[in-house]
Amino acid sequence: MSNSSKNIQIFVVDDETAIRQSLEGVLSDEDYKVSSFPDAPSFFKKLKKTKPSMVLLDIWLPGSDGIAVLAQLRKTHPEIPVIMMSGHAGIQSAVNAIKLGAADFLEKPLDLDVLVGKISEILTSYKMMKEPLVPEARAEESQDNTDVLPGSAELVESKLQQLTLRGNVVLNGTGLLSGRKTGIIVNPLEPNSGIVFQALDGTTVPGHISALENLKGSNAGQAFTANSTVLVHNNHYIRTVEHLMASLSMAGISNVLITADEEIPNIDGSATDFCTLINDAGVAEQEVPRQEIVIHKLIQVGIEDPDEKYLYIEPYDGFEVSMRINYPAPIFEQQYTFNAEKNSFEKEIAPARSFNTFENIDMAQKMGKVGSGYLNSHIIIHDGKVINTELRYPDEFVRHKILDLIGDLYLVGYPLRGRVVANMVSHGYNQALAQKIHLAMSS
Repeated sequence: MSNSSKNIQIFVVDDETAIRQSLEGVLSDEDYKVSSFPDAPSFFKKLKKTKPSMVLLDIWLPGSDGIAVLAQLRKTHPEIPVIMMSGHAGIQSAVNAIKLGAADFLEKPLDLDVLVGKISEILTSYKMMKEPLVPEARAEESQDNTDVLPGSAELVESKLQQLTLRGNVVLNGTGLLSGRKTGIIVNPLEPNSGIVFQALDGTTVPGHISALENLKGSNAGQAFTANSTVLVHNNHYIRTVEHLMASLSMAGISNVLITADEEIPNIDGSATDFCTLINDAGVAEQEVPRQEIVIHKLIQVGIEDPDEKYLYIEPYDGFEVSMRINYPAPIFEQQYTFNAEKNSFEKEIAPARSFNTFENIDMAQKMGKVGSGYLNSHIIIHDGKVINTELRYPDEFVRHKILDLIGDLYLVGYPLRGRVVANMVSHGYNQALAQKIHLAMSS
């Protein structure tokens, strides 16, 4: 075993002395630090002083069974992965354990080679998935180490006209974060108005990078929320705007008013319903030329390295996005390029849904960070497999990343003429690039 196992603490909770001793020996040989306990009280007493990296938990314990211990752990330490063990439990116990948040369930007598492999796999998975996939696990900080060169971007008049909607339309759904019913009313706006959100009390929130939550001055390297894109103005919040913004961007909508009760409905985690909404309303051409941002010089966030997050936009006659991701099973490495002139946004990008792991969603819900909206609006991954749906594309994951990126970049307020290249990025990097483009306009 490599040195990566050292300093990793594993707690074993089992009332059988022989099993505890066997696991202590095997795991110690793998360079793990191991502490074992015959019952729940001794385990919880130690837990008050030391937090392990993993718990191996027998389902049958004296006094308090393992399911009850697991339920308590999910409340107090939802971040600790737990492997349940049993020699007598049936399939229903295994299902209940997984539903409660167990990382895996193994039957006794234990295959020690399988157990060691599972421990390594789960610890690696938790480490890798925590950053890119845990909802609001932490702020994502962009490594902004490149300056915006003078003349990098220019606002020019387009040959096309500004567009708005022909009529008013309504869309209802469930909020991603709150889990409650919500909706939007979308209305046409006059030329040069831009994308404008409106709270129920009439307060307006610009659909612009300047209204981004946590935006501070001109610091493109500060931390942004990694879960979704949130706008705020005068203490009024409009949350999860990215899928709607992407649909407006690709439809060429310049001016529109969106009335919302704090959260944009997330529907199925894709942008399909927003595209349908725009088509139902119809698009109206306005007798005012559109403006667009032309990229003249490279604008970059992050270090260009396949093992690092980075994102840049470079000169290009059109609008194109190339995205690469590389996550644990079942995603692995995926790459996709979307060209706005050659490809259909509605057919190739809009239907791609948000994704996350069952463990991460469950953990976030138990911590009170998200509502039930996640369960019905995500591709859910468990044990290296998609468990709740059929994929719409084999590479649906990378397509969804492109969807998010397009929506975040429309916060600059105008269509872009440039080629975007992205590696392993989420909203924080997307928003940082949008801000740098915005700064380039005023430099």
